[in-house]
Amino acid sequence: MKFIAELCQNHNGDIDTMIKMVQAASKVGATHIKLQHIFAENLSFRPQFENGLEIDGKTICIKRPYQTEYDRLKKLELDNKAVQHFITECNNLGVIPTTTCFSRQHVKILYDLGFRSIKVASYDCSSFQLLRDLSKYDWEIIVSTGSSYDSEIKKASKILSSTHDFSLLHCITIYPTPLYELNLNRMNFLKKLCKNVGFSDHTLIKKDGVKASIAAIFLGAQIIERHFTILEPDKTKDGPVSTNPEEFAEITKFAKLNQIEKDNYIETNLKDIKDYLGTDTRQLSHAELLNRDYYRGRFASINHENPIPEAVIYNWEEVDLS
Repeated sequence: MKFIAELCQNHNGDIDTMIKMVQAASKVGATHIKLQHIFAENLSFRPQFENGLEIDGKTICIKRPYQTEYDRLKKLELDNKAVQHFITECNNLGVIPTTTCFSRQHVKILYDLGFRSIKVASYDCSSFQLLRDLSKYDWEIIVSTGSSYDSEIKKASKILSSTHDFSLLHCITIYPTPLYELNLNRMNFLKKLCKNVGFSDHTLIKKDGVKASIAAIFLGAQIIERHFTILEPDKTKDGPVSTNPEEFAEITKFAKLNQIEKDNYIETNLKDIKDYLGTDTRQLSHAELLNRDYYRGRFASINHENPIPEAVIYNWEEVDLS
């Protein structure tokens, strides 16, 4: 099995914290440790999110002002020197360094930095031009599929299958994800499209612990991605949905149990596992559609010939960036 410790921005832009997180994750069974390659300059300005929109008390468009988000992300950036330090530390500890690529302009940069494992966020599962760009390089490709339509996942799989033995992760793009929204049976749909299927877990740690990840393993997930931190939950934006080392270790230890031991664990600790199952395919919820609307296109490549916030190239646009 593969266990991805997703550091996200839990390092708060501090290199020492990042390295301590890598060391801690490697000790509790992580096979992959992941950053997010995010730079504030790639944040795209879209006026509809400045004030959001509500009609009759129902949210139609979420509010996420550009400048506030830009200022937040700017403080969390890691430069190439820090990223190379991350890669070296992972390699020294025998774990695989990986990162999420949010912009087409970073594809070659990430490969040249030394990454050989790359993650595609849910909202870029349907960014087919980004997938084509990534397919030009020899690395492990892992794609999350939350907030994606079945037809988009099928097309993404077709693009990647021509060049790569890729992986698909089921996830629900609600932060945090309620257990009754997990719909883990969707992994059955993904198994028809690729050999390697897993689950990216965004449930609330304080309330639900690691139940979702354990249930996914029990149901056949070969990859688990879980946010990871060594800080207190209130010290970072993603802290509430992030495991600490002890909680991450609980996931990896469960995976090592034999089938009888797993059955006994589930019978004792996850009596409500049937509530997590859902169906192989389903309609996206209103909350997921709102997040899809905002996050798909959140980051883009900069058009340096006209470098203003509005002059960007989105990941799905078939524009030559070479």
